[in-house]
Amino acid sequence: MTTKVEIYTSKSCSYCRQAKALLKEKGVEFIEYSIDGDKIARSAMAERANGRYSVPQIFVNDRPIGGCDDLYELDDLGRLEQFLQVDL
Repeated sequence: MTTKVEIYTSKSCSYCRQAKALLKEKGVEFIEYSIDGDKIARSAMAERANGRYSVPQIFVNDRPIGGCDDLYELDDLGRLEQFLQVDL
């Protein structure tokens, strides 16, 4: 099964850059949606993310996992690879 990873970002967001860097470091391909100045895209993201408007918002196989801190927590716990279902 191919894992689908999506991340909503903003250009000025340092947390977005950190989250993308970790995904790249792990060799994870992702689809990035920039929501800069796009209220409709931000609202759509928030609807998918259970009301969370902050960026980044990260989804794995359409399941919201949260933001940068959540991603790093999974990695710190040694569960990121398992969660992403990829062989790293």
